[in-house]
Amino acid sequence: MNILISACLLGVNCRYDGGGKLIDEIDQLKKTYNLIPVCPEVYGGLQTPREPAEIIDGKVMNRKGEDVSENFTRGANETLHLAKLYNCKYAILKERSPSCGFGEVYDGTFSGNLIKGNGFTAELLSKNGIKVIGESEIDSFLKGGLEEL
Repeated sequence: MNILISACLLGVNCRYDGGGKLIDEIDQLKKTYNLIPVCPEVYGGLQTPREPAEIIDGKVMNRKGEDVSENFTRGANETLHLAKLYNCKYAILKERSPSCGFGEVYDGTFSGNLIKGNGFTAELLSKNGIKVIGESEIDSFLKGGLEEL
């Protein structure tokens, strides 16, 4: 089974700060699933590293006050295209991100506060029938399978 996964969770240095967030469970995941790495922000044309961005009033604004919503929308659409191309029914995405966050994202004040909501990519994937989970749910997934989530 093919599963989309945020490239940063595989250790790819594509995050806004130029780093990655390699997860411990990666070896277990790749034994069972074909992982399709994605970075919607890079697919949307943003460089690495880049200014941090958060969702404010339905737009993605970086810390300098620049509206980068178009980049995030383009990246979300490219990621959906890959999901369809590889027939992915599930996506494991980086939590709290303005692209990949699902259920909670930062509140737009760049202060670390969280609010309920979804990143642009997570929202688009979910609306298109793709089950989105965050990296904190991987243990539950590995124990019970994706159908359990």
